[in-house]
Amino acid sequence: MSDNPNPVVYIVDGEKEKQNQLNSLNNESRYTVDEDEIDPFDELEIFDLVRNITDPEHPLTLEQLNVVRIENITIDNEKGTIKLYFTPTVPHCSMANLIGLSIKEKLSRSLPKRFKVDVIVTPGSHSSESTVNKQLNDKERVSAALDKSSNILTIVNESIRIN
Repeated sequence: MSDNPNPVVYIVDGEKEKQNQLNSLNNESRYTVDEDEIDPFDELEIFDLVRNITDPEHPLTLEQLNVVRIENITIDNEKGTIKLYFTPTVPHCSMANLIGLSIKEKLSRSLPKRFKVDVIVTPGSHSSESTVNKQLNDKERVSAALDKSSNILTIVNESIRIN
C-alpha cells in the first residue's frame, strides 16, 4: 500500500525557459578553448540531472511531485561540494531512503569525481529526518544498499532510467 495514494502533482512551468537556459549554458561552453580549465556547475544543471527521476510509488517525476526544487540545491565549485535538499510528499514517507538513494546515485554517475554530494531531507519535512540523513550520507550504508545483487539497485536503476 502506498504512503501517499493521491499525491499532489505540481505543474511543471517554465519548461521552455529552463531548456533555453540549459541550451545557453551549453552554447557558452562550446567556446571554451582551455581544456585544462574546469567548467563550473550551477544549480540548474544539477536540477536538470535529478528532475526526471521517477518516484518509486508513482509514475511521476520528482519535479512533478515537488520533491526536488532548484532553490534547494547549493554548489561550491571551489570546494567541490553539492548539497541537495529533497522534500518527501508526506512526513511519514517510507520511500524517502529510496528517493534519496536514487538522487545520490544519479548525481554520482553523472558528475565528475571531484564533487562530494550530500543529499538531505528538507528540515522538518519527514518524521525520521535524522535517520534518513544519516543513512544517505554514510558511504558504507549506501554502498551496501547499492550492491550489484541488491533489489534496491534494480529499483534505483528504474527510477533513474538505467537498465
